[in-house]
Amino acid sequence: MNSPAPKKPEPPKKPDFERSLARLEEVVRCLESPQLSLDDAMKLFEEGVALSRACQKQLEEAEGRVEILLKKGLRAHSLPR
Repeated sequence: MNSPAPKKPEPPKKPDFERSLARLEEVVRCLESPQLSLDDAMKLFEEGVALSRACQKQLEEAEGRVEILLKKGLRAHSLPR
């Protein structure tokens, strides 16, 4: 008997856009605090830059999918019936 192949571990799930954006807003609020040490500010800034890039990438991917869907929709409407 063949036993089922072991499942590959799932890749770590990317944080969803809304959660990343909420964390980015929280980071910005923390950075605005006058009592923040320079070291903590630098760590938060680095986290904020990474979050900002991740959000931007997700937005670009979503925009690309929307464009593909719109093009498919336009082609479907332009087909002769």
